[in-house]
Amino acid sequence: MKTIYCISGLGADERAFSKLNVEAYQLKVIPWLQPLPKETIEAYAKRMMAAIDEENPILMGLSFGGMLCIEISKQIPVQKIIIISSIKSCQELPLWMKTAGRLKLNKIVPIRSNHKLSLSLQNHFLGITTKEEKEIVAVSRRKHNTKYIQWAVDKILNWKNDWQPPVIFHIHGDKDKMFPVKRIQQTYIIKNGGHFMIMNRAAEVSVCINQSLNS
Repeated sequence: MKTIYCISGLGADERAFSKLNVEAYQLKVIPWLQPLPKETIEAYAKRMMAAIDEENPILMGLSFGGMLCIEISKQIPVQKIIIISSIKSCQELPLWMKTAGRLKLNKIVPIRSNHKLSLSLQNHFLGITTKEEKEIVAVSRRKHNTKYIQWAVDKILNWKNDWQPPVIFHIHGDKDKMFPVKRIQQTYIIKNGGHFMIMNRAAEVSVCINQSLNS
């Protein structure tokens, strides 16, 4: 059976892909690594791709994981990339993120994964509502220390990518609060889908994935 290599989002773990029904493929989730001091996103992607043991792999990324998939595809040939609730380039970053990155607000007001205000904001933008979703995010927060969270947020806010791989399939919800759809181009839209639709709209997301694999 062929493999799809998956990278979850910043606020999730391997369970984010657990409700997907992907035909004729097995999903292999690449675990997050602890970033090295002052590590670039390019260097981090190179370490992540060590878990890929096939040539011309299919990559699938959720949110920040989608950005990592694109960074990996700059370094090795890939058959296809599927990104969900993510962005393809820095042009798709929302204005508030660009502003925060330019002003280095994340450095001035460091993000702490266990701060009550930070938790509320994260839940709002992730669009999580169910007990299961909240548990997945809570477990992910416990797994990642503050240094990892701050590193990842900095890389998202300051992503400079303006290159897109030739074979990419983008699935996005029109109610995504993290990456508003109005800035997203050339994508498959899931109506009323939020940032965490991979869990709560898994059937529709699965249909899109299977269509992309068969195209």
